[in-house]
Amino acid sequence: MRCYLTYLIIFLLALPASGQTKRERLRAKVDSLLTQKYYRVTYDTNYIGRPKGRLTLKARVNLSGNSVHAKSDDMSAELNTDRKATLSFGISYRGLSAGLAINPASLSGRNKDYELNVNLYTNRLSIDASYQMSKTMAGYISRYGNEYTVERGWVNTKMLNIAGYYTFNHRRFSYPAAFTQSYIQKHSCGSWLAGFSFQGGSMKTTSEGPEDMPEARFYMGHFAIGGGYGYNLVARQWLFHLSLLPTLAVYTGDNITVNGQRQYADSKFPTVILNSRAAIVRNIGERHFVGVTAVSNHLLKNTHGTDLRQSKWRVRAFYGIRF
Repeated sequence: MRCYLTYLIIFLLALPASGQTKRERLRAKVDSLLTQKYYRVTYDTNYIGRPKGRLTLKARVNLSGNSVHAKSDDMSAELNTDRKATLSFGISYRGLSAGLAINPASLSGRNKDYELNVNLYTNRLSIDASYQMSKTMAGYISRYGNEYTVERGWVNTKMLNIAGYYTFNHRRFSYPAAFTQSYIQKHSCGSWLAGFSFQGGSMKTTSEGPEDMPEARFYMGHFAIGGGYGYNLVARQWLFHLSLLPTLAVYTGDNITVNGQRQYADSKFPTVILNSRAAIVRNIGERHFVGVTAVSNHLLKNTHGTDLRQSKWRVRAFYGIRF
């Protein structure tokens, strides 16, 4: 959607001046098609509606992180990436959006972690996907009473998280009202959810570690399906959202390679991926809105007597204005 909008704007601006009438006709046709699609009613208008205005501008502050925790009778570990903060600015016209994100830490050279987020929110189907590459994973590993420090740069981490939701009560319950503000939730309502999760990635040692540290790579991949529930609470101009989707792994593929020797790990049943979402949105009149959203994914599993928890989270604070 973002790419389409960018190409459309470039195309319209590139038309010659002599084609002014043609440009206006094309612009009117595109606007008519977008308006027709944007206001097409496939929901109960007593519960859900579209906000006024064709154009929405939004500024956001984003904070995200990734962590790994492990514990057994003779071992424990806690590793965390640096918290990643970005500023983003977006523009939306009749449901088509474009955005730009800035990472102040990357500009200064303090943090070269990379993260890509792709989000699709409709009343019926929602998908959250994030991919993170990080060299800031650090913490400690304790084994048989001896504690070892893991410094930044010793481990290269790559993680992929995907969560998809199907909303059964999509005619009265709106995810976009909480997370993109492209709809307005008029009255409180909830819905049962069905969905899937994928959580996987790798952690690999780098050449920056100590000389006696073995060359190692740990890979984990999990696909899970499940169901949950979400609720939008409307109180005057406030919207409070909370949803939980626990999923049970139907496929796991874990292995560890140390100095070229690979071993496969078996997981005890059950392995669970818990997806949670929360949001608070305040509509200020018909034009302005502010709020906070939070999305988290937690992997909970047991491998050879070791309890493992891998968590990925993102929090956003935003302000928007409609025209």
